Amino acid sequence: MSIELVRILYDNKKSLPQVESFYHLVLEDIEHDGIASQVYIFLKQQGRLRQTPLFFQNRLKDGFEKGLFQNLFIKNQTDMMLNHFESKGIDAIALKGVYFAEKYFGHVGARATSDIDLLIRFKDINLAIETVKSLGFTVEEEQIPGHFHCSYSKKLPGSTIPLVVEIHWNLVKENTSQFDINDIWEQAQQVSQSKYIKELSPNHLFYMICLHGWRHNLDSTKYFIDIIQLIYKLGGKMDYDYLLKLAASHKTLKRLKRTLSIVYHQFPQLHEVKELPFKLKQSKWEYQNKKGLKQYIDFIDYQLFSYDTVKYSLIELQNLIWPSKYEVAAEIGGEQDETLFKMYMALCKKRFISIVKVFLPH
Repeated sequence: MSIELVRILYDNKKSLPQVESFYHLVLEDIEHDGIASQVYIFLKQQGRLRQTPLFFQNRLKDGFEKGLFQNLFIKNQTDMMLNHFESKGIDAIALKGVYFAEKYFGHVGARATSDIDLLIRFKDINLAIETVKSLGFTVEEEQIPGHFHCSYSKKLPGSTIPLVVEIHWNLVKENTSQFDINDIWEQAQQVSQSKYIKELSPNHLFYMICLHGWRHNLDSTKYFIDIIQLIYKLGGKMDYDYLLKLAASHKTLKRLKRTLSIVYHQFPQLHEVKELPFKLKQSKWEYQNKKGLKQYIDFIDYQLFSYDTVKYSLIELQNLIWPSKYEVAAEIGGEQDETLFKMYMALCKKRFISIVKVFLPH
Protein backbone atom coordinates (compact mmCIF):
# COMPACT_ATOMS: atom_id res chain seq x y z
CA MET A 1 0.00 0.00 0.00
CA SER A 2 2.83 2.45 0.85
CA ILE A 3 4.39 1.93 -2.59
CA GLU A 4 1.20 3.37 -4.10
CA LEU A 5 1.53 6.44 -1.89
CA VAL A 6 5.15 6.88 -3.00
CA ARG A 7 3.97 6.75 -6.63
CA ILE A 8 1.52 9.54 -5.84
CA LEU A 9 4.17 11.64 -4.09
CA TYR A 10 6.48 11.47 -7.10
CA ASP A 11 3.80 11.92 -9.78
CA ASN A 12 2.01 15.27 -9.94
CA LYS A 13 -0.59 13.75 -12.26
CA LYS A 14 -1.84 11.47 -9.49
CA SER A 15 -4.32 12.77 -6.91
CA LEU A 16 -4.38 11.79 -3.27
CA PRO A 17 -7.15 9.27 -2.47
CA GLN A 18 -10.27 10.63 -0.78
CA VAL A 19 -11.15 7.36 0.95
CA GLU A 20 -10.21 7.48 4.62
CA SER A 21 -9.62 3.72 4.83
CA PHE A 22 -6.66 4.14 2.45
CA TYR A 23 -4.88 6.30 5.04
CA HIS A 24 -5.48 3.83 7.87
CA LEU A 25 -3.92 1.05 5.80
CA VAL A 26 -1.04 3.09 4.44
CA LEU A 27 -0.19 4.45 7.89
CA GLU A 28 0.63 0.93 9.08
CA ASP A 29 3.06 0.51 6.19
CA ILE A 30 4.58 3.96 6.70
CA GLU A 31 5.33 3.27 10.34
CA HIS A 32 6.58 -0.25 9.58
CA ASP A 33 8.95 1.09 6.89
CA GLY A 34 10.03 4.09 8.98
CA ILE A 35 9.22 6.68 6.33
CA ALA A 36 6.91 9.03 8.26
CA SER A 37 9.49 11.82 8.04
CA GLN A 38 9.85 11.53 4.26
CA VAL A 39 6.08 11.42 3.65
CA TYR A 40 5.45 14.35 6.00
CA ILE A 41 8.11 16.55 4.36
CA PHE A 42 7.02 15.65 0.81
CA LEU A 43 3.37 16.43 1.51
CA LYS A 44 4.30 19.73 3.20
CA GLN A 45 6.63 20.74 0.36
CA GLN A 46 3.90 19.95 -2.18
CA GLY A 47 1.22 21.77 -0.18
CA ARG A 48 -0.87 18.61 0.01
CA LEU A 49 -0.65 17.68 3.68
CA ARG A 50 -4.02 19.29 4.47
CA GLN A 51 -5.63 17.17 1.77
CA THR A 52 -5.19 14.13 4.01
CA PRO A 53 -7.28 13.18 7.09
CA LEU A 54 -6.39 14.93 10.36
CA PHE A 55 -5.45 11.69 12.16
CA PHE A 56 -3.02 10.94 9.33
CA GLN A 57 -1.48 14.41 9.53
CA ASN A 58 -1.04 14.13 13.30
CA ARG A 59 0.59 10.70 13.18
CA LEU A 60 2.97 11.83 10.45
CA LYS A 61 3.85 14.96 12.42
CA ASP A 62 4.53 12.89 15.55
CA GLY A 63 6.80 10.58 13.57
CA PHE A 64 8.58 13.52 11.96
CA GLU A 65 9.19 15.31 15.27
CA LYS A 66 10.52 12.16 16.90
CA GLY A 67 12.87 11.60 13.98
CA LEU A 68 13.91 15.26 13.97
CA PHE A 69 14.95 15.29 17.64
CA GLN A 70 16.87 12.06 17.13
CA ASN A 71 18.57 13.38 13.98
CA LEU A 72 19.59 16.63 15.68
CA PHE A 73 21.30 14.67 18.44
CA ILE A 74 22.99 12.34 15.94
CA LYS A 75 24.11 15.36 13.87
CA ASN A 76 25.73 16.84 16.97
CA GLN A 77 27.54 13.57 17.66
CA THR A 78 28.59 13.18 14.02
CA ASP A 79 29.92 16.75 13.83
CA MET A 80 31.93 16.17 17.00
CA MET A 81 33.34 12.91 15.65
CA LEU A 82 34.30 14.37 12.27
CA ASN A 83 35.95 17.37 13.93
CA HIS A 84 38.16 14.97 15.87
CA PHE A 85 38.97 13.03 12.70
CA GLU A 86 39.90 16.29 10.95
CA SER A 87 42.20 17.30 13.79
CA LYS A 88 43.92 13.89 13.70
CA GLY A 89 44.28 13.79 9.91
CA ILE A 90 41.88 10.88 9.37
CA ASP A 91 40.15 10.81 5.98
CA ALA A 92 36.45 10.20 6.55
CA ILE A 93 33.21 10.16 4.56
CA ALA A 94 29.79 10.22 6.23
CA LEU A 95 27.50 7.67 4.58
CA LYS A 96 23.76 8.41 4.36
CA GLY A 97 22.61 9.80 7.71
CA VAL A 98 21.74 13.37 8.62
CA TYR A 99 23.90 15.08 5.99
CA PHE A 100 22.22 12.98 3.31
CA ALA A 101 18.80 14.07 4.62
CA GLU A 102 19.78 17.75 4.65
CA LYS A 103 21.35 17.84 1.20
CA TYR A 104 18.99 15.62 -0.77
CA PHE A 105 15.68 15.80 1.11
CA GLY A 106 15.89 19.46 2.12
CA HIS A 107 15.67 19.16 5.90
CA VAL A 108 17.74 17.60 8.69
CA GLY A 109 14.65 15.73 9.89
CA ALA A 110 13.36 14.68 6.47
CA ARG A 111 14.82 11.18 6.72
CA ALA A 112 15.08 9.59 10.15
CA THR A 113 18.33 7.84 10.99
CA SER A 114 19.35 5.79 14.01
CA ASP A 115 23.13 5.48 13.83
CA ILE A 116 26.31 6.96 12.37
CA ASP A 117 28.00 5.38 9.34
CA LEU A 118 31.50 6.49 8.39
CA LEU A 119 33.83 5.34 5.63
CA ILE A 120 37.49 5.29 6.67
CA ARG A 121 40.63 4.26 4.83
CA PHE A 122 41.69 0.80 6.00
CA LYS A 123 45.09 2.11 7.11
CA ASP A 124 43.34 4.49 9.53
CA ILE A 125 41.00 1.95 11.14
CA ASN A 126 42.90 1.62 14.42
CA LEU A 127 43.25 5.39 14.84
CA ALA A 128 39.55 5.85 13.99
CA ILE A 129 38.59 3.23 16.61
CA GLU A 130 40.74 4.97 19.24
CA THR A 131 39.03 8.25 18.38
CA VAL A 132 35.44 6.99 18.67
CA LYS A 133 36.31 5.24 21.93
CA SER A 134 37.66 8.51 23.31
CA LEU A 135 34.25 10.03 22.57
CA GLY A 136 32.44 7.47 24.69
CA PHE A 137 31.69 4.76 22.10
CA THR A 138 33.38 2.08 24.17
CA VAL A 139 31.06 -0.91 23.71
CA GLU A 140 32.35 -3.05 20.85
CA GLU A 141 29.56 -4.76 18.92
CA GLU A 142 30.16 -8.30 17.65
CA GLN A 143 31.58 -8.13 14.15
CA ILE A 144 29.67 -9.84 11.35
CA PRO A 145 31.93 -12.40 9.62
CA GLY A 146 32.72 -11.45 6.04
CA HIS A 147 31.34 -7.94 6.40
CA PHE A 148 33.14 -4.67 5.89
CA HIS A 149 32.64 -2.66 9.05
CA CYS A 150 33.04 -2.73 12.81
CA SER A 151 30.64 -1.12 15.27
CA TYR A 152 30.93 0.68 18.59
CA SER A 153 28.17 2.06 20.76
CA LYS A 154 27.52 4.10 23.85
CA LYS A 155 24.56 4.20 26.19
CA LEU A 156 22.40 7.30 26.14
CA PRO A 157 20.81 8.83 29.25
CA GLY A 158 17.11 8.00 29.46
CA SER A 159 17.21 5.56 26.52
CA THR A 160 17.38 1.79 26.36
CA ILE A 161 18.72 1.95 22.80
CA PRO A 162 22.43 2.84 22.48
CA LEU A 163 23.86 5.07 19.75
CA VAL A 164 25.97 3.03 17.32
CA VAL A 165 28.75 4.22 15.03
CA GLU A 166 29.72 1.88 12.19
CA ILE A 167 33.24 2.30 10.85
CA HIS A 168 33.36 1.03 7.27
CA TRP A 169 36.44 0.29 5.21
CA ASN A 170 34.46 -1.00 2.23
CA LEU A 171 30.92 -0.81 0.86
CA VAL A 172 30.36 -4.36 -0.40
CA LYS A 173 31.19 -7.86 0.86
CA GLU A 174 34.70 -8.62 -0.27
CA ASN A 175 34.17 -12.34 -0.98
CA THR A 176 31.36 -11.76 -3.51
CA SER A 177 32.80 -8.84 -5.49
CA GLN A 178 35.99 -7.23 -6.75
CA PHE A 179 35.01 -3.87 -5.32
CA ASP A 180 37.91 -1.41 -5.40
CA ILE A 181 37.33 1.18 -2.68
CA ASN A 182 40.18 3.28 -4.13
CA ASP A 183 37.85 4.17 -7.01
CA ILE A 184 35.58 5.80 -4.44
CA TRP A 185 38.32 7.67 -2.60
CA GLU A 186 39.91 9.01 -5.79
CA GLN A 187 36.76 10.95 -6.68
CA ALA A 188 35.67 11.90 -3.15
CA GLN A 189 35.07 15.63 -2.77
CA GLN A 190 36.23 17.79 0.12
CA VAL A 191 33.52 19.13 2.41
CA SER A 192 33.64 22.92 2.87
CA GLN A 193 37.04 23.97 4.26
CA SER A 194 37.92 20.53 5.59
CA LYS A 195 41.11 18.87 4.46
CA TYR A 196 40.25 15.32 5.54
CA ILE A 197 36.43 15.22 5.71
CA LYS A 198 35.01 14.32 2.32
CA GLU A 199 31.77 13.32 0.63
CA LEU A 200 31.03 10.81 -2.12
CA SER A 201 30.91 12.06 -5.68
CA PRO A 202 27.36 12.14 -7.15
CA ASN A 203 28.02 8.99 -9.20
CA HIS A 204 29.42 7.06 -6.25
CA LEU A 205 26.70 8.25 -3.88
CA PHE A 206 24.04 6.88 -6.21
CA TYR A 207 26.03 3.68 -6.71
CA MET A 208 26.30 3.17 -2.95
CA ILE A 209 22.60 3.86 -2.37
CA CYS A 210 21.61 1.33 -5.07
CA LEU A 211 23.88 -1.38 -3.64
CA HIS A 212 22.59 -0.64 -0.15
CA GLY A 213 19.00 -1.08 -1.35
CA TRP A 214 19.92 -4.32 -3.12
CA ARG A 215 21.63 -5.67 0.02
CA HIS A 216 18.35 -5.19 1.89
CA ASN A 217 16.36 -6.92 -0.87
CA LEU A 218 14.49 -3.64 -1.56
CA ASP A 219 12.16 -4.89 1.18
CA SER A 220 11.10 -1.41 2.29
CA THR A 221 9.82 1.67 0.50
CA LYS A 222 12.60 3.69 2.15
CA TYR A 223 15.11 2.14 -0.25
CA PHE A 224 12.96 3.08 -3.23
CA ILE A 225 12.60 6.64 -1.94
CA ASP A 226 16.38 7.04 -1.52
CA ILE A 227 17.05 5.90 -5.09
CA ILE A 228 14.18 7.88 -6.64
CA GLN A 229 15.09 11.06 -4.75
CA LEU A 230 18.65 10.89 -6.02
CA ILE A 231 17.51 10.34 -9.61
CA TYR A 232 15.44 13.52 -9.35
CA LYS A 233 18.15 15.50 -7.55
CA LEU A 234 21.23 14.20 -9.39
CA GLY A 235 19.84 13.25 -12.79
CA GLY A 236 22.07 15.63 -14.73
CA LYS A 237 25.15 14.92 -12.62
CA MET A 238 25.01 11.14 -12.92
CA ASP A 239 26.54 9.11 -15.72
CA TYR A 240 24.85 5.73 -16.09
CA ASP A 241 27.38 4.55 -18.67
CA TYR A 242 30.20 5.25 -16.21
CA LEU A 243 28.35 3.50 -13.39
CA LEU A 244 27.69 0.38 -15.46
CA LYS A 245 31.36 0.18 -16.46
CA LEU A 246 32.41 0.71 -12.85
CA ALA A 247 30.00 -1.99 -11.65
CA ALA A 248 31.29 -4.38 -14.32
CA SER A 249 34.86 -3.87 -13.08
CA HIS A 250 33.68 -4.40 -9.48
CA LYS A 251 31.62 -7.48 -10.40
CA THR A 252 28.46 -5.82 -9.07
CA LEU A 253 26.86 -5.22 -12.47
CA LYS A 254 23.94 -7.64 -12.03
CA ARG A 255 23.15 -6.13 -8.66
CA LEU A 256 23.09 -2.59 -10.05
CA LYS A 257 21.09 -3.46 -13.16
CA ARG A 258 18.58 -5.56 -11.24
CA THR A 259 18.04 -2.80 -8.67
CA LEU A 260 17.56 -0.11 -11.31
CA SER A 261 15.28 -2.37 -13.36
CA ILE A 262 13.00 -2.99 -10.37
CA VAL A 263 12.85 0.70 -9.42
CA TYR A 264 12.17 1.87 -12.99
CA HIS A 265 9.59 -0.87 -13.46
CA GLN A 266 7.72 0.25 -10.34
CA PHE A 267 8.12 3.95 -11.21
CA PRO A 268 8.06 4.23 -15.03
CA GLN A 269 7.91 8.05 -14.88
CA LEU A 270 11.63 7.94 -14.04
CA HIS A 271 12.32 7.32 -17.74
CA GLU A 272 11.30 10.94 -18.29
CA VAL A 273 13.78 12.13 -15.66
CA LYS A 274 16.77 10.03 -16.68
CA GLU A 275 16.62 7.27 -19.26
CA LEU A 276 18.44 4.02 -18.57
CA PRO A 277 21.09 3.00 -21.13
CA PHE A 278 19.82 -0.59 -21.20
CA LYS A 279 16.49 -2.15 -22.04
CA LEU A 280 14.37 -3.22 -19.11
CA LYS A 281 13.40 -6.84 -18.93
CA GLN A 282 9.93 -7.70 -17.73
CA SER A 283 10.27 -7.69 -13.96
CA LYS A 284 8.79 -10.57 -11.97
CA TRP A 285 9.49 -8.67 -8.76
CA GLU A 286 6.49 -7.36 -6.86
CA TYR A 287 6.41 -5.06 -3.86
CA GLN A 288 3.99 -6.76 -1.52
CA ASN A 289 3.96 -9.20 1.35
CA LYS A 290 3.91 -12.25 -0.89
CA LYS A 291 3.04 -15.57 0.68
CA GLY A 292 3.36 -19.01 -0.75
CA LEU A 293 5.68 -20.77 -3.17
CA LYS A 294 6.24 -17.67 -5.31
CA GLN A 295 7.66 -15.88 -2.29
CA TYR A 296 10.42 -18.49 -1.96
CA ILE A 297 11.08 -18.69 -5.70
CA ASP A 298 11.47 -14.91 -5.89
CA PHE A 299 13.68 -14.88 -2.79
CA ILE A 300 16.02 -17.57 -4.13
CA ASP A 301 16.15 -15.88 -7.54
CA TYR A 302 17.01 -12.54 -5.97
CA GLN A 303 19.56 -13.94 -3.50
CA LEU A 304 21.42 -16.36 -5.77
CA PHE A 305 21.15 -14.92 -9.26
CA SER A 306 22.13 -11.30 -8.61
CA TYR A 307 25.83 -12.09 -8.79
CA ASP A 308 28.20 -11.64 -11.72
CA THR A 309 29.89 -15.03 -11.35
CA VAL A 310 28.87 -18.58 -10.48
CA LYS A 311 31.53 -18.56 -7.75
CA TYR A 312 29.82 -15.69 -5.95
CA SER A 313 26.43 -17.39 -6.24
CA LEU A 314 27.87 -20.56 -4.69
CA ILE A 315 29.37 -18.53 -1.83
CA GLU A 316 25.95 -16.99 -1.17
CA LEU A 317 24.29 -20.42 -1.39
CA GLN A 318 26.73 -21.73 1.21
CA ASN A 319 25.93 -18.73 3.40
CA LEU A 320 22.19 -19.39 3.10
CA ILE A 321 22.62 -23.04 4.07
CA TRP A 322 25.18 -22.43 6.82
CA PRO A 323 24.87 -18.79 7.97
CA SER A 324 27.06 -17.21 10.60
CA LYS A 325 25.96 -17.08 14.23
CA TYR A 326 25.13 -13.39 13.84
CA GLU A 327 22.94 -14.04 10.79
CA VAL A 328 21.20 -16.97 12.49
CA ALA A 329 20.36 -14.74 15.46
CA ALA A 330 18.95 -12.09 13.12
CA GLU A 331 16.82 -14.64 11.25
CA ILE A 332 15.36 -16.36 14.31
CA GLY A 333 15.05 -13.15 16.31
CA GLY A 334 17.02 -14.62 19.19
CA GLU A 335 20.09 -13.83 21.24
CA GLN A 336 23.63 -14.82 20.33
CA ASP A 337 24.37 -16.09 23.83
CA GLU A 338 22.64 -19.42 23.03
CA THR A 339 24.82 -22.32 21.93
CA LEU A 340 25.41 -22.50 18.18
CA PHE A 341 23.70 -25.92 18.03
CA LYS A 342 20.51 -24.62 19.68
CA MET A 343 20.45 -21.62 17.37
CA TYR A 344 20.77 -23.79 14.25
CA MET A 345 18.04 -26.11 15.53
CA ALA A 346 15.78 -23.08 16.03
CA LEU A 347 16.62 -21.90 12.51
CA CYS A 348 15.83 -25.29 10.96
CA LYS A 349 12.52 -25.41 12.83
CA LYS A 350 11.55 -21.91 11.69
CA ARG A 351 12.43 -22.62 8.06
CA PHE A 352 10.59 -25.97 8.11
CA ILE A 353 7.42 -24.38 9.51
CA SER A 354 7.61 -21.63 6.88
CA ILE A 355 7.92 -24.16 4.06
CA VAL A 356 5.02 -26.25 5.41
CA LYS A 357 2.83 -23.13 5.50
CA VAL A 358 3.47 -22.61 1.79
CA PHE A 359 1.63 -25.79 0.93
CA LEU A 360 -1.18 -25.50 3.48
CA PRO A 361 -4.51 -24.12 2.22
CA HIS A 362 -4.97 -20.42 3.07
